Amino acid sequence: MADDDASLDRAFMALADPVRRRIVARLSRGPATVNELAEPFEITKQAISRHVQVLEHAGLVTRSRDAQRRPVHLNPARLETLTAWIDRYRLVKEAQFRSLDAVLEERRST
Repeated sequence: MADDDASLDRAFMALADPVRRRIVARLSRGPATVNELAEPFEITKQAISRHVQVLEHAGLVTRSRDAQRRPVHLNPARLETLTAWIDRYRLVKEAQFRSLDAVLEERRST
């Protein structure tokens, strides 16, 4: 359980940064090199590389080797884990709101 918590912490901390969220958004369209990821930003390629390392440490991205290229890939399984964690709590809250709606509707009817 502590490992799961630490893993979630790393992922959410990684996504707390707007640059890293934009990198994830870009990678959702397909793999890219650090140079390609750096193009829309006004920061150095080294800074982008550090952001990619944070995302990699959080398990949100992976790198592969393609000759001289080292493309970065989004890890959709990891995003699914985060979505499942969020959904678990969202579904509980939705059930509570439905119950509240039913009580309010019942009171309106009487």
